[in-house]
Amino acid sequence: MAIRVGYVPEHFSTPLQFAQSNGYFQEAGVTVEMISYPSGSGAMIQSLNSGDLDIAIGLTEAFVRGIADTEESSEPKYQIVGTYVTSPLNWAVSTGINRDDLQNLTQLEGGKIGVSRIGSGSYVMSFVMALQLQFKSAFKFSVCNTFENLRRSVNSGETDAFMWEYFTSKRYYDTKEIKMIGSIETPWPSWVVVKAKELPANELLGFVKAVNRGIEYFNGHHEEAVDYIGTHLDYSHEDAAEWLRTVKFHDDCGKVNNVPAVITATVNILKTAGVLKHNDNDKLLERNMQLGLYQTQ
Repeated sequence: MAIRVGYVPEHFSTPLQFAQSNGYFQEAGVTVEMISYPSGSGAMIQSLNSGDLDIAIGLTEAFVRGIADTEESSEPKYQIVGTYVTSPLNWAVSTGINRDDLQNLTQLEGGKIGVSRIGSGSYVMSFVMALQLQFKSAFKFSVCNTFENLRRSVNSGETDAFMWEYFTSKRYYDTKEIKMIGSIETPWPSWVVVKAKELPANELLGFVKAVNRGIEYFNGHHEEAVDYIGTHLDYSHEDAAEWLRTVKFHDDCGKVNNVPAVITATVNILKTAGVLKHNDNDKLLERNMQLGLYQTQ
């Protein structure tokens, strides 16, 4: 049976596509079914919890939160396997093109924020923004599911702003569909690989081996990466080239780069932001994160 792999169809998926197109999965002895999740990490967490995915690659903060929120009577359905991207993610904050009343982030206090899913990266990062800016009034939220719906929401007045990765948003700044009023970087390595708890170790090892080769190929073929992103994804060649200068993939996505930064620091920030279900139960949080970190067999 094929390993069902969830991914976000953005520029960060390029090493995965290289691994697939160059036959690295086949050479590693695994068959994969690549499943696109344009609405992001929150939707992949739902699929992992329902048994519809075997592996997912997405945002650190969203997957950490999903594990941390596991009930005491249960165990996490998925585990963090390794780091995919070690560089931070730059979250642009966007509003409607005609919202002249919104010019900077401080004006968003107490406003209505569009998110793809409750628990997704776009949701979690709104709390990080509020924490960094020391907002006293809480945000209100509107679940919009997709990036397209988020853009519509700020122009219709349904929401005041939303947060999404900068280079994914930039094209729509250039076409003047939306405007940027600020940005927030993640205080952690930005992307991780997670697996369903039941996925056999040999299938995981084959997947990791193939993706590591895809990352190696990506690092050695930047011109081909720019051409792929500019041709197949929603980016200009110029934006793709600029993004390449900012991103760093982990050379072994089967290992967590800097466990304290990925686990402890992320949980602590999410606790401080007040977004965890078990915010006051340190013992349960510690148990959940231990169970949610894959131990190499």
